[in-house]
Amino acid sequence: MPLIDCLNLPAAPLALAEPYATAVFMTVIGVLVAVSVLFSKAVDRIGVPVVLLFLVLGMLGGSEGIGGIEFSDYGIAVRLGTMALVLILFDGGLNTRAASIRQVLGPASVLATAGVLLTAALVTLFARLLGMPWPAALLLGAVVSSTDAAAVFAVLRGGRLQLRPRLGRTLEVESCINDPMAVILTTTLIQWLTQDGPVGLRPLLAVPVQLLVGAGVGLILGYLGVMLLRRVRLTTVGLYPVLTLAMAFVSFGLATVVNGSGFLSVYVTAVVLGNKAIPFRAGLSRIHDALAWMSQIGMFLMLGLLVYPSKLLPVLWMGLAVGLFLGIVARPLAVLPCLWPFGFGLRDMLYIGWTGLRGAVPIILATFPVLAGVEGAEQVFNVVFFIVVVSSFVPGATIRTVTRRLGLTVPDHPVPAAVLEINSTMPLGGELASFYIDESLAVCDAALADITFPDAASIVLIVRDGQLMAPKGNTTLRKGDHAYVFFRQPDRPFIELLFGGPEE
Repeated sequence: MPLIDCLNLPAAPLALAEPYATAVFMTVIGVLVAVSVLFSKAVDRIGVPVVLLFLVLGMLGGSEGIGGIEFSDYGIAVRLGTMALVLILFDGGLNTRAASIRQVLGPASVLATAGVLLTAALVTLFARLLGMPWPAALLLGAVVSSTDAAAVFAVLRGGRLQLRPRLGRTLEVESCINDPMAVILTTTLIQWLTQDGPVGLRPLLAVPVQLLVGAGVGLILGYLGVMLLRRVRLTTVGLYPVLTLAMAFVSFGLATVVNGSGFLSVYVTAVVLGNKAIPFRAGLSRIHDALAWMSQIGMFLMLGLLVYPSKLLPVLWMGLAVGLFLGIVARPLAVLPCLWPFGFGLRDMLYIGWTGLRGAVPIILATFPVLAGVEGAEQVFNVVFFIVVVSSFVPGATIRTVTRRLGLTVPDHPVPAAVLEINSTMPLGGELASFYIDESLAVCDAALADITFPDAASIVLIVRDGQLMAPKGNTTLRKGDHAYVFFRQPDRPFIELLFGGPEE
């Protein structure tokens, strides 16, 4: 019997029934979220993307699970899911360096366009071979054609995989900019299936326009946001994340209204903000990271509530077959011709082809034809659910093993025992960053008095073996130390020449 039924809510007075129902609903959701967070580490150890746990717990809390929460509003799911994706992409942009994007923009763009088209075509043909009608097969191919930023970030960053820079950046940037193509394919097919007259190829020709407009709007709003944050003086620091949150939503909405890619616009706006000196920068990064994780948890729990397990059994084998085909055949075959012209090695291309994670985006896109009343849309939605689950295991659960076997990682440094930040409501013109002291660095085994620092730079703290040390002239930097260095932005190249790249 569902949990809500066990509480016998109708016996409460009419005036109290709704507050009690709301309280029970919030309790169930709170328990699901807490369980998701507490068990996320255990799930992460076995290599399964933690987002799968959120999805399963959402199903347990649904109408056919122990929670008994009735939720079947696809419209609300699309709106809330879109808001969650905006927050996830905004956090990803804040933590992405502009220099890394310039290095991989070419291959990532080809993967986000031609790669998506090739993947959609291969999945469509395979689904048709399995007996799915052409309209449903076309929709299925379009819906699952793009990788998912939330899933990629969760596996790569949550799992602390230290990939080679070009490889990891290509995967992350591709996942952030390939959604527009999948959205355009899906909406075009819906128009074609629901209208009597021909739609033509005009929507597909609008793909580069949407990408350019989205990037343009994101750049403009990003620089305007930097100017605003530098000039405004808010009464409390708690209002700064509220302001950046508003920027994220405005960026998505404005770009979409002018026929651009809202998701790309959000990502670009965040990249601009994250690469400029703005007030309360460190605090904003932490807060938006928490918002992104909360969005991931809430989104997958909500999508789990939307699924009815009894409707999944009829499409079990088709969902498993298409999911395995997508991960093992379609994605790798689509990646190879896209990356070959850019000089990627075979191992790198195979790895990028294998790391084609699907997550919330396909499920959200699968709700579009259901809302439009397309025939067979519910079957597509249920098949997509299986594809997402299969993607969590193949390739999701194997990514760490494959990464090690292919030798694609760089040496991982231990996490510093202390985290120091400078939070200020006005730009200070300086940074405080942590650097891991490796034996390959020139400053390793050197006394601080013998190291030549720029005039405005200095080591302010050293963390050694879990202990805090006050740096002095005769203090010697040892292998394994975490040195916190304060420096001005113009001195960053010199500091990185001495200490290497800063720790994330």
